[in-house]
Amino acid sequence: MSARKYWVGFSVVKGIGPVRFRALQQHFGDLELAWNAPEADLLAAGLTRPAAASLVETRRSVDLDRLMDDVDALGATVLTLDDPDYPVLLGELPDAPPVLYVKGTLLDVDRWAVAFVGTRRASAYGRDMTYQLVTPLVNAGITIVSGLALGIDATAHKAALDAGGRTIAVLGCGIDTIYPPEHRHLAAAIMDNGALVTQFAPGTPPDAKNFPVRNRTISGMALGVVVVEAPQSSGALLTADCAADQGRDVFAVAGNATSKGSLGANQLIQAGAKLVISAEDIMEELNLTRSTVETSTQLREIAPADPTEAALVDLLAGEPVHIDHLCRASGLTITEVSSALAIMELKGLVRRLEGMTYTLARGRGDTYRLD
Repeated sequence: MSARKYWVGFSVVKGIGPVRFRALQQHFGDLELAWNAPEADLLAAGLTRPAAASLVETRRSVDLDRLMDDVDALGATVLTLDDPDYPVLLGELPDAPPVLYVKGTLLDVDRWAVAFVGTRRASAYGRDMTYQLVTPLVNAGITIVSGLALGIDATAHKAALDAGGRTIAVLGCGIDTIYPPEHRHLAAAIMDNGALVTQFAPGTPPDAKNFPVRNRTISGMALGVVVVEAPQSSGALLTADCAADQGRDVFAVAGNATSKGSLGANQLIQAGAKLVISAEDIMEELNLTRSTVETSTQLREIAPADPTEAALVDLLAGEPVHIDHLCRASGLTITEVSSALAIMELKGLVRRLEGMTYTLARGRGDTYRLD
């Protein structure tokens, strides 16, 4: 924990990104030494004078212990590049964010992920195609990554949730801010069935300059990026560029040739992006047969570990059930049921809905509003 606070400290220093952070880590061999180093030593380590001055000013003004307390108070988890739970695909990149703030749960199965991006002004066609592509992918055990934005992003998250799957939203602001605010209900559902993730420290507003950085993290967490609908100049195309730069596969859904909202996606196809007609196109290109993602599918198909879990699975076989009813019907105490459900949720066997109601993780589950 004492070392972790220095990781967090560097995440709030302006002018020190992943590359400079790694240079400091290499030079000093210890983050506490790097954090407390004199400005001359920071310059010798390769920092520019403005970046070194920014670090000196930040450590004067920021109480790291209080910052960690603030993160804890938000119910967020801090993952560093040294943590085994740090996303595998993202961690392989040379410019991977040193720190991620997470609300919800990241699982090993999330390495089987596909990102969906597109315009904020999605058409009925774009929304329908997103559902048609996301649903079979989720049924095959694939996690859906997107950016919680209006339009295609929100539709991709919602489609994953409606199919009973996992989804991850990458934010362009601090973990304490939901942007856009009208997606607070959607964000809550994502936390229950995946995670909110950001590399920006708490208190960071959703400034425009953050979103290209956020886009690079979206593509970095996925095996490939699908652009469903995008005009000629859009963040979705920037994400596709990031994906190509990271060695990820880029896919695009063809749209009406006369539609400005599809011009960017159509041009991606002209430039060599894989044309997508069905989810099978994505799975074949990524070599994600159902046998390949068997380990991720097992997350939802895993057998109950003991009689308590088996009894709860039987009780949850139909409609969602409140925890009080599970206690009465099973004859177990609230402590026994709560403990079992917590473990089953981590294993992906059950999902927690609103109001302490639970359902099996398999199947379509309930639907989620976008407001």
